Amino acid sequence: MTNTPYSDLTPDLILNAIESLDFLCSGSLLALNSYENRVYQVGIEDSQPLIAKFYRPGRWSSEAILEEHAFALELQEHELPVIAPLRLGPQQATLHEFQNFRFALFPRKGGRPLELDNLEQLEWMGRFIGRLHAIGACKPFLHRTRLDVQTYGHTPYRFLVENNFIPAELRQNYCMTVDVILQQIEQSFQQMGELSYLRLHGDCHAGNVLWRPEGPHIVDLDDCLMGPAVQDIWMLLSGNEHDVKKQLLHIMDGYEEFYDFNRRELHLVEALRSLRMIHYSAWLARRWDDPTFPMNFPWFNTPRYWQEQLQHLREQAVLLSEANEKF
Repeated sequence: MTNTPYSDLTPDLILNAIESLDFLCSGSLLALNSYENRVYQVGIEDSQPLIAKFYRPGRWSSEAILEEHAFALELQEHELPVIAPLRLGPQQATLHEFQNFRFALFPRKGGRPLELDNLEQLEWMGRFIGRLHAIGACKPFLHRTRLDVQTYGHTPYRFLVENNFIPAELRQNYCMTVDVILQQIEQSFQQMGELSYLRLHGDCHAGNVLWRPEGPHIVDLDDCLMGPAVQDIWMLLSGNEHDVKKQLLHIMDGYEEFYDFNRRELHLVEALRSLRMIHYSAWLARRWDDPTFPMNFPWFNTPRYWQEQLQHLREQAVLLSEANEKF
């Protein structure tokens, strides 16, 4: 059997890890939908179930994970509906270790998906993100990623090329296209001039939001980072140009009740979208030796996938060129 990061994470180990924190498990264990980490709903005797998150070994330093936890708790202390890790034991610790696995426990919260075509919900999300950014701007992360052309562009692109993920017959055209795109992205950032970086959610899409009667709840800060404010906004936009403008208007109406938004940052939307595409391909490639990934992403690393990626990137190159000319 291949030795993968989670090959030793057995049900017994999971339950023993929880019980090492003085909980009594009922034996109920339900794996939840998570690929980067391993997340489980764990039954607790005479109490509500808990959510246990086992961090992927080697991905984040403990300092970076603790910054994620501190950010969640800081947001919670300001009454933002964020599902933060539980503080346990005399030290009120949020990050725990058991047999070389680092993990955290969270309360279980239910909810339904965010409706991206619901303008009222989008305005509510705008208020939520505005409040989050007002707090995020108070101090920087010291141990987490900075979203820029190097971290989300050049580094993942180099990984794909050096590890031979691009099919030989597409490699030249793919590399030519990505080289052009990275130059265009650098131009987009240069045109912005001085850019404010703040602590962000980092991966603010509908799948990371639970909608409850009292509004949105953020369920995952695993990708929180330093970046421009627009990174937490553009993934909430969808549809044609008319739809996007209407959605953005409602988001901004809510957002600017709590934090000022630099409208010039909208110039970076296509640049950030392009970086996400390159980064996402490399994320899948880096995890390809984890059996969970080929099982759940069978379309990745096929000739068709790379052909479609090349086409999408070519379309992005056109959009980036148009955006840079208009700015």
